Amino acid sequence: MDPIEVGTIDDDPVAALTATFTETARLLFSAGSVDSTLEHIVAITVETIEGCDFAGLFLVQGDTVVTSLSTDPIVEVIDLLQHQTGEGPCLDAIAQGVMVYGDDLSTDARWPNFGARAGENGVRSALALPLTGKGANGAVNLYATFASAFGVVDRAKGVILSSLASAALGAAHLFEDEERRIENLHSALSSREIIGQAQGILMERERIPADQAFDVLRRASQYLNVKLREVAQTLVDTGERPDTGPRDRRKDDRPDAHPST
Repeated sequence: MDPIEVGTIDDDPVAALTATFTETARLLFSAGSVDSTLEHIVAITVETIEGCDFAGLFLVQGDTVVTSLSTDPIVEVIDLLQHQTGEGPCLDAIAQGVMVYGDDLSTDARWPNFGARAGENGVRSALALPLTGKGANGAVNLYATFASAFGVVDRAKGVILSSLASAALGAAHLFEDEERRIENLHSALSSREIIGQAQGILMERERIPADQAFDVLRRASQYLNVKLREVAQTLVDTGERPDTGPRDRRKDDRPDAHPST
């Protein structure tokens, strides 16, 4: 991959954002969602690490490690080899939480089974950058077709990128958690308003106090096996009294069931 030329930066948005780590950090932290942040991490890594031919993401989901993003089909092939052999730089990076470099996979004694098969598939070098922190359990995996493809500068860049990516991914998870919290709060307020409207309808129509009106909605929710909010919404939309079941209907038919005020 050719170095970024000053004259072409304005013509290439990705190159412009990866020209400095300040801009890289800005892009990562402005991505917003977790998925968008992951996509930015892969794109920026490929552009920033010059020795990289292909890249992908290993993410831990429960007890398994999956490839969630990749820039080339060969990445999934190499990642699958790590799964099948139970060894490889990416698995080590996740387990140890440190950058792991394999300069010649075909002869690397650390991964005899994986390395030989990776070499047979045309991948000779690998650089695995761990993602750590809240919601960031995984690794960014860089592959190259040549041996010793990632020099000292590339590996130094990798350490910085790993830290920035981990922090950005953690921030994205916090952002989505806050978005869900706000959404749940809005939903709860909306439900409370609908239930209040339904109570008001019952109170006015049947001349009953608020607690008895709420009890009608509660019994209907249990009998119909639907959420209380749905019972209330149906009453507000249709004006029909919710069904509270045969036994409760008999109770409601008694002369004193609906005392006047």
